[in-house]
Amino acid sequence: MYMEMERLKEALLAHATDGAADPDEYKALRSKLLKSRWARLAPPFLKSCRSVDDFWAYIQRKYGHYEERRQHLRAEFEPLLAALEEQEHASPADQDTAAAIAAIDSRYVQEMWAKTLERRSTDPEGAITASRTLLESVSKHILDEVGIEYPADADLPKLYGMVSKSLNLAPSQHTEQVFKQILGGCHAVVEGLGALRNRISDAHGQGKRPVRPAARHAKLAVDLAGALASFLLSTHEERTSKAEAVPKSSTW
Repeated sequence: MYMEMERLKEALLAHATDGAADPDEYKALRSKLLKSRWARLAPPFLKSCRSVDDFWAYIQRKYGHYEERRQHLRAEFEPLLAALEEQEHASPADQDTAAAIAAIDSRYVQEMWAKTLERRSTDPEGAITASRTLLESVSKHILDEVGIEYPADADLPKLYGMVSKSLNLAPSQHTEQVFKQILGGCHAVVEGLGALRNRISDAHGQGKRPVRPAARHAKLAVDLAGALASFLLSTHEERTSKAEAVPKSSTW
C-alpha cells in the first residue's frame, strides 16, 4: 500500500508540473485508498477529484507556481505516507492502534499517532510527550462525540476519568473484583504516563542533573498510550453501534 500511494503522489506531482499521470492508474489507486481503512488520511482533494482532469483543474486553480504545487502535494500526502511506512514495520499492537485511530474522523489524532511512533526510537523525550498528547486528544475526541463538555485546562487524568465514566470503564461502576482491578490498573497507567511526562519528557525544563529517558522508556510510554487509545476508541465504537443491544451494566 505504501508503494502504491507513493506512486500516486509522484504521478500527481508530475501532472501538476507539466507532466502526465495515467488516468486509469489514478482512478484505480484513488479508489483503493478511499475504500481502505486509511481513507481518513487521504488528501482531502482526492475525494472530489475523480479524474486527473478534475485534479488538474483543482491544482491549477489553487496554485500558479510549480514549487507551490510540489509543497502542497507533499504536505497533503505526508500523514498518509508516514502512517503507511510505519505500518510496514509495526508490531501487531501498533497495527491495532493504527486501525482504531484510522477509523475516526480526526486528522489531528491520526497525525499525533504517526508522530508518536516516529519519535519512539529517535526522540525518547518527544515520544513521551506525544504519548500523553495522544491520550488527551483521544479522550477529548470521545467526549466531543458523546456531547460531554470538559474544562479547557483539564489534564489527562481528569479527561480520562470523564471518558472512562462515560464508557462505563470506571472501576466504581463495576462490582466484579477482576474488572475493578483491571480498570483500576488502566487509570494507574494514565496517572503514571502523566507523571513520566512531567518528570523526564521534553515538556518541562530540568535542572543541573537532568533525567534522560532511554529508548525503552519511550517504547513503554508509547505502547501503553497506544493500547489505551485503541481500547477507548474500540469501546466507544462498540457502545455507539450497539448501545441498545448491550446492557450498560455488563459492558466494559
